[in-house]
Amino acid sequence: MMCLLVQPGTLAAQSDPTDLARIAADRLDAAQASLAAADGARDRVDALSRTIRAYEDGLNALREGLRQSALREAAIVAEFEATSGEVSRLLGVMMSIGDTQGPLALIHPAGPLGGVRSGIILGDVTPAIQARAQDLEDRLNQLAVARGLQEGAAALLAGGLAGAQKARTELSKAIAERRGLPERHAEDSEAMTTLRDGAETLQDFASGLIELHLTPATDQASPAFETAKGALSLPVRGQVLRRFNEEDAAGIRRPGLIIAARPLALVTTPWPATMRYAGPLLDYGQVAILEPQAGIMLVLAGMGTVYDRTGEVLPSGAPVGLMGGATPEPNTFLLNSANRAGSAQTETLYIELRQGTEPVDPATWFAETKDLTR
Repeated sequence: MMCLLVQPGTLAAQSDPTDLARIAADRLDAAQASLAAADGARDRVDALSRTIRAYEDGLNALREGLRQSALREAAIVAEFEATSGEVSRLLGVMMSIGDTQGPLALIHPAGPLGGVRSGIILGDVTPAIQARAQDLEDRLNQLAVARGLQEGAAALLAGGLAGAQKARTELSKAIAERRGLPERHAEDSEAMTTLRDGAETLQDFASGLIELHLTPATDQASPAFETAKGALSLPVRGQVLRRFNEEDAAGIRRPGLIIAARPLALVTTPWPATMRYAGPLLDYGQVAILEPQAGIMLVLAGMGTVYDRTGEVLPSGAPVGLMGGATPEPNTFLLNSANRAGSAQTETLYIELRQGTEPVDPATWFAETKDLTR
């Protein structure tokens, strides 16, 4: 099944790989500056989250620039190969024009009149030859730029990958060190354990959370979640693999969205919400269950790392966890980008939204996917 691209942005509209490389460099520089400033930030978790997203943007721009560069190079090389005979003849004609001396140009087998006719024809053809030669020179210059971009991307990439990984490590540390954050609910840990161990499905567990006794907190409630329908950002940047209740290759239907994402991509809250559960669950990997409004549960499953912030009231854009996988090797990143080897979105995030005990189509709530509903 073909992936459906849902992440908006300006990269797809760009066609000049040099522009994309410039964008990538600017974004990675900005991310590096953000990482340096995060140490002194009042809310270090928020600063580091924005830094990670900045690195993701910069690396995405770099990947797209390399992809466009590879496409441009392949197109130019293919054209040269397809017109190699024409190019050779063009070069031969140009050389003969340059070597022809004035007196010899008057000698023609058909006499002076034939020489004049040949001169007229050559005069008509010369501008076209010169234009073709100029086009050939322009394409050779484009080829040199494309190859230069690929060669120069290695150093930029190494710094970007290292910076992103450092920001992820610092974020995990900053979250672990936080204390005294507001809580909206206090969960009964024994009841939570019983519910988790007895749940046979993700749906059972999410529905059971609603029934647990909750202790209201004194913090001010956020705006009604319903007001954001159709305007939320996806928790992770990626592509839709499966829609709501869409059958997969094994004939299984799930009441949620499956999003393909890059390894170690940051997962964030799309709306202010209380973290009702964070941890492993059944065979879904690391799971986070958010409650943006009483009786509404947003399930995010399949992460490699989830930050245990159970009971915390999280603002919109707060870090929930990281996708699984590992930081790609620079050579692999470059090779996959240049060879157009897919988007390297090898991880999957499952998103389910439940109102009460009933699942609803999450696609209708997100700006990137609202047009995918059927």
